[in-house]
Parts: sequence; structure tokens; C-alpha cells
Amino acid sequence: MTQPSPESLAQRLGSVRAQIAEAAAEAKRDPTSVALIAVAKTFPAEAVAEALAAGQRHFGENRVQEGMAKYPTFRETHPDLVLHLIGPLQSNKVKQAVAHFDVIHTLDRQSLAEELAKEFGKSGRRLPCFVQVNTGEEPQKAGCMPKDTDAFIAACRALDLPIVGLMCIPPAEEEPAPHFALLNKIARRNGLDQLSMGMSSDFDTAVMLGATHVRVGSAIFGGRTYAAPPA
Repeated sequence: MTQPSPESLAQRLGSVRAQIAEAAAEAKRDPTSVALIAVAKTFPAEAVAEALAAGQRHFGENRVQEGMAKYPTFRETHPDLVLHLIGPLQSNKVKQAVAHFDVIHTLDRQSLAEELAKEFGKSGRRLPCFVQVNTGEEPQKAGCMPKDTDAFIAACRALDLPIVGLMCIPPAEEEPAPHFALLNKIARRNGLDQLSMGMSSDFDTAVMLGATHVRVGSAIFGGRTYAAPPA
């Protein structure tokens, strides 16, 4: 796993919070209306502990297994910890995700919606769900196509899923603002008021365009290094 940057994590976290407050003020928004999700994927439990000590409570993980392994002890000491699943969810991991996470940001297809509805019914846990929208219509990326999103939201509501908002990841090579604006437009016409958008490089823009949840990793924990695939 990646080690945290030698710079003070608490200082990085404070800087991100200050930037969120500045962007919110510019947009005439209350900074407390924006939830900062610290994306701890690939970072060790020690980095999460450091963020918790600095007052951070919302954390994001891409993989169900990593969330299951990293947070049970922290939940015992910090019952107000909120764990967000921000990576793709496979149908065969639904039971584990519902048991170990608190919010799902990546609902994007009918089969997954049906599995979640079944598990919510069995477990009694009803996690708030964001519908992921592929605003850039990228074939390699997960997410509902914008033209299909209204119908998919309606289908999820027909299953009595607690749809609270929309999520997107704009194409890396494009300006993010039009994608954030599109997500906001789709959300408004569907009566949704929560928007999960914005990462380390563009969360201030996202806040100005209505983000209620920003997913920030490297700006808090430092740069990631990934193991090279085997030769």
C-alpha cells in the first residue's frame, strides 16, 4: 500500500477544507453543505487514523474488500465515521457492501439496482444511493448515459431504492465544469439535491457548481504509487 506523504496530513486536510470554504463563499453557499470525503484507497490504516485525529469523518474506498479490512476497528472508536463506496460495485459484492459501507456512489445499471433492492430487504439496511452518470459518454467508463438517466432513476424509485443524488467522473482530458453543470441539471429535473462530484484537481469548481460531496484523495494523503504488473 502507498505510504502517506511526509508532509503533515493534517495540514493538507486543513488546506482542502479552506479551499472548499472559499469556493462555497464565492458561490454564496454554506461550506457545511459540502461533505468532504477523504479517499483513502491504497493508503494504510495509519493514514486513516491520522485523518481521524484531525477531525475527518467521511472516508471513501474504491474496493469493497479494502473497506472491509480497514475500518472495523475505527468504527468501534469513532461511531460517527461514514464510509462511502466510490468504486464500481459488482453484483456479487452487494451483500458485503451493504454490510460494511454507509453510502453507495456508483449505482449505474438495472441488475445492480435489483440486487441492492433485494439485499436492503433482507438486511434491513437501506444505504443512500447515488446514480453514477457517464457525463462524457466514455465507452470504457462505468455510469448511466445521460439520455438514459431519467428512466433509470425512475426504475430505481420503482424498486423503492433510496436515491439521494447523482455522481460523475468527468473525462480526464476535458474541462470539468460542463460535466458538473450537466449533472446538476439532470439532478434538478429529477428532484435530487445531492451531487457527488469533484476530486483533488477540480473540487473547488465542483463546489461552485453545486457539489454536496467532493471525493478528495491525493490532495489529502499525498501522491499514490501503484505496483507494476508482473512481467
